[in-house]
Amino acid sequence: MLYASPMSNDSGIPQVDSPVRIAMWSGPRNISTALMRSWGSRADTAVVDEPLYGHYLRWLEPAKRATHPAADAIIDAMDCDAVSVTRTLTGPVPNGRPIWYQKHMAHHITPGMDLDWIDGLTNCFLIRDPAAMIVSFAKVIPNPTPEDLGLPQQVMLFERLKNRTGRVPAVVDSSDILREPESALKALCHRLGVPFDAAMLSWAPGPRPEDGVWAPHWYASVERSTGFEPFRPRTEPVPDRLAGVLEACQVLYDTLAAARSSG
Repeated sequence: MLYASPMSNDSGIPQVDSPVRIAMWSGPRNISTALMRSWGSRADTAVVDEPLYGHYLRWLEPAKRATHPAADAIIDAMDCDAVSVTRTLTGPVPNGRPIWYQKHMAHHITPGMDLDWIDGLTNCFLIRDPAAMIVSFAKVIPNPTPEDLGLPQQVMLFERLKNRTGRVPAVVDSSDILREPESALKALCHRLGVPFDAAMLSWAPGPRPEDGVWAPHWYASVERSTGFEPFRPRTEPVPDRLAGVLEACQVLYDTLAAARSSG
C-alpha cells in the first residue's frame, strides 16, 4: 500500500535536497486520514497508510482482533512482519520522491517491538482532545482502553525521542489544523524541514490508491471531503462507562499538548 502521487518539474516548490521520511504518530479518529490526503496532494511526496496495522492485528488476541472491522482481510493483504515492514519504511522512498509521509497509529507499536528504526525518521505527533476522540472511536469499538487510543504509546515515543535527540519533537493538534489549516501546516512543515506547498490545502474527493483495506469501514467522511472541514466543538458527552479512560487519556494528552509550540 505504498503510493507516490504524480510529480511535475514545474510545481514551483523548492526542492528537498535529500529524502525526508516523516513518521506522523497519531491516535484513531484524529483527522489522520485527512492529513494523509493533504500530504498526498503534494507532487513531491509519497504516502503510506498505517503500514504496521497488519502486524498489530496479528499480535492482538483473537477476541480483541475480532472487534476491528475487516481484521482478517487486513492481515491477508499486508506484510505483518514488523521487521520487514520497518526495513521498508527506512529504505528507498517509493518512486524516488524526496519526501515520504508515513501515517502511523501509535497503538500499532506493540510491547517488545524494536524501536531503533524510528531514529532514522523525522518523527512528529498528531493529537486530539481525548474526549472527542473517545466519543468518535467508541462508535466502532465500544470499550476502548487508553492503549487502544494510542496516547500511552505516543507519550512513550515522544519521551524516547526527546531523550535521545535532546530536542522536543513536533506536536500538532488537530483542532489547530482545522481552525487555521494554512498557518498550522506552514508551521508543521517548518518544524519538519520541508517547504510548505499550497496543494496541501485541498484535494479531490474519493478513495485513493494508498488507502488501506479498512477504508470502507472508516473513511466515508474523508472520501467525501475536498479539504479540511471547519472545526466543530464536541457536543456529545463521553459515556459514563469510559470516564476512567478519559481521565487517564487527559493526563497523557496534556503532556503532549504542552509541547505544541516548543522547539
